[in-house]
Amino acid sequence: MTSPRRQFGEALRDARELRPAGRWTQKQLAREVRTSASTISRLERGEGPIPSNLPPLFDQVFETDGLFKALYEKSRADDFPAHSRRRMEVELRATTITEWSPTVVPGLLQTPAYARALFRKGDLRAGEREIAAMVGSRMARQQVLRKGSPPYFSVVVCESVLRRNVGGKEVMREQLTSLLAQRARRTNVLQVLPLNAATHGLMDGAMSILTTPDGASIVYTEGIRSGLVIDEPSSVRDLARAYDVLTASALSPDASADLILELTEAS
Repeated sequence: MTSPRRQFGEALRDARELRPAGRWTQKQLAREVRTSASTISRLERGEGPIPSNLPPLFDQVFETDGLFKALYEKSRADDFPAHSRRRMEVELRATTITEWSPTVVPGLLQTPAYARALFRKGDLRAGEREIAAMVGSRMARQQVLRKGSPPYFSVVVCESVLRRNVGGKEVMREQLTSLLAQRARRTNVLQVLPLNAATHGLMDGAMSILTTPDGASIVYTEGIRSGLVIDEPSSVRDLARAYDVLTASALSPDASADLILELTEAS
């Protein structure tokens, strides 16, 4: 079966070569969408990440009614491990996303440098090109928070996440500054669970709750190299309740921002 990434490349080549108004060269198409001919060539070969700004431009210039956007979303999900793909599919449709992260900044809020540092330590044998592709996929995933009608996004991170030196001081300063900037998005809420907080029901690991327009919710829990989707209603309700208790134990959004600012200035 052809991968979504290769389907994208084949569709792009066909649209360019079979264009009703006349065949475009890669250089002509590149000029139309303001990118390089080498990028068009790479995309048609099915290599590397797809820049998130290009699929809607391809749909516009070829009048393909969302074809490239749909293929891009499929390929983006395909870039992630199998255990993450269902979560990715639901995430694209979610109206509400809530996350608890005890170890790292959640992927939807990571800066490229922070993500690169995590990927580099997570796979010491990966080459720079492979790392760049993984970072590109993670950054593309963040488009879900920037679309016209973004989901309500609520996050609780452990204070240790903010204090852990990932990638060095400059990387952490940039990441903390980026977290502060999230306050400008009215649909985002960020809270910090202080180190002196009491024992709680979500100490086993990271968790996300995703709710779709029909009101259905799933829970996604993640370990180092594995993940689990929970959709049994009573289990989802229990974990959602544990998250509500966690938010009550966390610092308020304003107090959380004050702590992040303090750590940013001290870094």
